[in-house]
Amino acid sequence: MATWNSRGLRGSTLEDLINRTNEKYRENGLALIQKVPTPITPIKIDKQSRHITLAYFDQKSTVDYIGAVQGIPVCFDAKECAADTFALQNIHEHQVIFMEDFEKQGGVAFFLIYYKGRDIFYYLPLVHLKVFWERALQGGRKSFRYEELNPSYVIPKRHGILVPYLEILQLDLDDR
Repeated sequence: MATWNSRGLRGSTLEDLINRTNEKYRENGLALIQKVPTPITPIKIDKQSRHITLAYFDQKSTVDYIGAVQGIPVCFDAKECAADTFALQNIHEHQVIFMEDFEKQGGVAFFLIYYKGRDIFYYLPLVHLKVFWERALQGGRKSFRYEELNPSYVIPKRHGILVPYLEILQLDLDDR
């Protein structure tokens, strides 16, 4: 069983931006995307602040978000990357398997990666990730570099939407 030990608000900023984006998409009738909660069992709770400080994950999580965009099932995971090299160890095999199965059922699976140093959001389709994943399985690099990514999938900045990924989702659909 995996354990979790609080180290502050890891990843919460990215999550907050995506949650606010998804709320805006819902308000505008464009999409209904929900955060998938990760079930945990608390072990230690700080009595003064009433915060969980140690917990066990009940099960392996699949993806961070799931829902529908204009009738198309979508699921995605959000990742942050401090450098220009993204380590594949940040993605788990069970997540890739879930996403593959999701796409076999007619859905669209992808990753939203925030490159902190560049202040860039990137939409990584599952099919693109699988190129890097297979390379690693064959004994190659266990990571991919920003320079290896298709620049067409950089998410453009838009006024009023924090992480405007729907435009790039359309590009992903067009490329299929």
